[in-house]
Amino acid sequence: MIGTHPLQERIGAAWEGTTPLADPTTIAAVEEAIELLDSGAIRVASKEDGVWTVHEWVKKAILLYFRLRPVERMEAGVFEYSDKIALKHGYAKLGVRVVPPAVARRGCHLSPGVVMMPSYVNIGARVGARTMVDTWATVGSCAQVGDDVHLSGGVGIGGVLEPLQATPVIVEDGAFVGSRCIVVEGVVVEERAVLGAGVVLTASTPIVDVTGPEPVEHRGRVPAGSVVIPGTRPKRFPAGEYGTPVALIIGRRSPATDLKVSLNEVLREHGLSAGS
Repeated sequence: MIGTHPLQERIGAAWEGTTPLADPTTIAAVEEAIELLDSGAIRVASKEDGVWTVHEWVKKAILLYFRLRPVERMEAGVFEYSDKIALKHGYAKLGVRVVPPAVARRGCHLSPGVVMMPSYVNIGARVGARTMVDTWATVGSCAQVGDDVHLSGGVGIGGVLEPLQATPVIVEDGAFVGSRCIVVEGVVVEERAVLGAGVVLTASTPIVDVTGPEPVEHRGRVPAGSVVIPGTRPKRFPAGEYGTPVALIIGRRSPATDLKVSLNEVLREHGLSAGS
């Protein structure tokens, strides 16, 4: 998505109120944008020259879509819903496996080979090829999940629709996110990184590399290939000293080893479990 998209000007005019929201050209532009999101032709954020760029006009289209859509009764087999946005459909044509009662909303993109166990993917999100979204995992609005990623059971990938300029949560290609991890507030999990079970990452969570002679601290980004576990470090409060949450980088994945094998080997050295 380098350069200006033909829809960008029309979406911008509707957002600024230059063109009325009820204008047929505005409605058509918003509907087209959502369809392009659904198909993967456009996306909320993309990596260009090694840097993630947010396409604010796409977020505007999603927010306008919410304003345009009425709440409607919808049925999916034995399930009844009352919502503004239809469920995604046509999985066989997409080459996607969806296990009941998994839910994906129209306007998210699922690439070929994605497997959704009973889980949830929201509008604006993008899930890359061959990625597993395991049981009760959630992928929030606008989150960008790469190819060959494993989101284990109960993982929470947060959505960042507003503010418009905010980078969504990003999980890059080949990453493994262990059971019950939470990743929110635009954190970027870089390629082939591994999060052990129960890691919680917010924009302010210290991510501390303890593999060298001195700790090295990161925030908002898990470096590529890192193996991360939950940790704490002491902090003094008026009532005393208590452990506050941090994430600890305890090793690196070897490029020559399989994701799961590498994860288990590194964590086993520290007497820990991967979770799945």
